[in-house]
Amino acid sequence: MPDPAAPPVILQVIPELDTGGAERTAVDVAAAIVARGWTALVVSEGGRLVGELEAAGAEHIVLPVSSKNPAVLRRNAGHLSALIRSRSVSLIHARSRAPAWSALWAARAAKVPFVTTYHGIYKQTNFFKSLYNSVMARGDAVIANSAYTAHLIAERHPFARDRITVIHRGSDLSALAPEAVGGDRRAALRAAWGISADTRVVLQLARLTAWKGQRVVVDAMAELARRGYPDVVAVMAGDDQGRTGYRAELEARIAAAGLSGRVRLVGHCSDVPAALSLADVAVVTSTEPEAFGRAAVEAQAAGIPVVVSDLGAVPETVLAPPEVDAAARTGWRVPAGDPAALADAIALVLQMDAAQRSALTARARAHVGAHFSVAAMCAATLAVYASLLGLPRG
Repeated sequence: MPDPAAPPVILQVIPELDTGGAERTAVDVAAAIVARGWTALVVSEGGRLVGELEAAGAEHIVLPVSSKNPAVLRRNAGHLSALIRSRSVSLIHARSRAPAWSALWAARAAKVPFVTTYHGIYKQTNFFKSLYNSVMARGDAVIANSAYTAHLIAERHPFARDRITVIHRGSDLSALAPEAVGGDRRAALRAAWGISADTRVVLQLARLTAWKGQRVVVDAMAELARRGYPDVVAVMAGDDQGRTGYRAELEARIAAAGLSGRVRLVGHCSDVPAALSLADVAVVTSTEPEAFGRAAVEAQAAGIPVVVSDLGAVPETVLAPPEVDAAARTGWRVPAGDPAALADAIALVLQMDAAQRSALTARARAHVGAHFSVAAMCAATLAVYASLLGLPRG
């Protein structure tokens, strides 16, 4: 068992450290653990964020934890059990279903607290899928990344109701602020994307997968072209993660709509603040509910008007009628999968005068600053750890 007098050793388990909200959160929390004077370990199969993780003072350990093979899950449980013993791990935190099963078995065997974070809206179509998903509700503490997600967990897994804590996904708001992005970064990205200074940009930051709604953006751009917006370019910044068929389908759709050069697939973007600084409007066009919606929060933090699909947790992140008065709006919410509605909202943003735009973005920055900072997320997460370990929460 860990020495209760020693600083805690927190082990996070996640399939990969490549790109995405769960991965970004794991790195941010690891940095906060180190800053607290504790030890941060992260098990994954690796990825582009490993360097940043290690630079923050955390240690990365490679295991095949993305596998769903039952034999591999059991072997991983053994490896995690050995790691708990050898490194005196105080608590294990799982951020995805397959590694969560291994982490659960290891935590129970070692009698250390087990925490889960429900990062996504996992599909649940039958008993076996429900059983597989249920591991994310079996933590001694179950973190939901939004109130929407918390309601879903409680509905699906009533046994977990009393252990659910809502901790909204946090972003580095200071890094996203317009004043934090230098002209050299903007110029470099503008050159990489082939965007002239007088081009108005509709930006979508999302991996290339069908439910992120890239087709809707293409069709909305076709609608805008018909309405006479020749100076608007849509930039889709996201990795296809091997979905080459979907990428080819999008390229064909763009060409068929006569939008070659007006809709650009630019691949992964590592400088999100610079990307947002080039945008006139950011769009989040998911066709399935988002558990949280980091892209909408980050656009608002960057002072960029945002248009989002009215699904999932977005009423928590983007304020709009009917939940608030129009004067309190921080963005636009439109029906999912509706290119005409998306085009309408984009046109409204493009037609705003400077005073209207400034008032909107000021409200949006105040909203996300009050609720969605990485500091608040990390403080709340470490408070959960402390509570389970019998330590002061501050």
